[in-house]
Amino acid sequence: MKRLLFCLCTSALVTTGSYVAPAGASSLRYAPPPPVMLKADQIQPWVMQLRPGTHRAVPRDARPRVDFSRLAPAPNQGRTHAASAKQRKQRVRGIDPRFLPTVVDYAGPHRAGTVIVNTNERYLYLVEPDGTARRYGVGVGRPGFSWAGTHKVTRKAEWPSWRPPAEMRARQPGLPAYMEGGPRNPLGARALYLGSTLYRIHGSNEPWSIGHAVSSGCIRMRNEDVMDLYQRVGVGTKVVVI
Repeated sequence: MKRLLFCLCTSALVTTGSYVAPAGASSLRYAPPPPVMLKADQIQPWVMQLRPGTHRAVPRDARPRVDFSRLAPAPNQGRTHAASAKQRKQRVRGIDPRFLPTVVDYAGPHRAGTVIVNTNERYLYLVEPDGTARRYGVGVGRPGFSWAGTHKVTRKAEWPSWRPPAEMRARQPGLPAYMEGGPRNPLGARALYLGSTLYRIHGSNEPWSIGHAVSSGCIRMRNEDVMDLYQRVGVGTKVVVI
């Protein structure tokens, strides 16, 4: 029985080429076959892919593929994503992107340098000399406090202080008699005073109110927008509120 097992093992090793039996050897020795080195041009486009119950070569073209071109960003997609992110951020703060500053065509009757406030549209326009107008979103007077008319800018102020009129304090007893200018001031970063009225075009500490009818008659703007307008207009500028 031992001799039979020895013959079977010897036969298997010799068949696979893994056994080296030098003359006169008295014991079995295992010598692994030398590694096979292939050059780059000898590598075939075939790979071994093990599947359950199979051991066969499968061509690389038959393997599942992922179309990475669909996963790659399209041209300018990063810029679109940035714009979308900005719009989402504005919506979180309650500002409709329609009321962000832009430049539009203008073919109306007013001369360059005129400020036009359309209270129904909630837009303020600054007419430019090239047939365009800078458009800003604004907050306007709530029902019962809206008005229309033509005035001139009589004064400009940076980070203006605020003295609520007696009528406003009567309606809202919690208002202070005076408030220094600053980020918490309802007049915001800049103010343009209109004629001899109590109305102003000013910034706001409530930017989410832009695009709505919420004020006591003043024209509200985002702080960054009123700062931009402030440097473009001077005292004496014509303001038309419609």
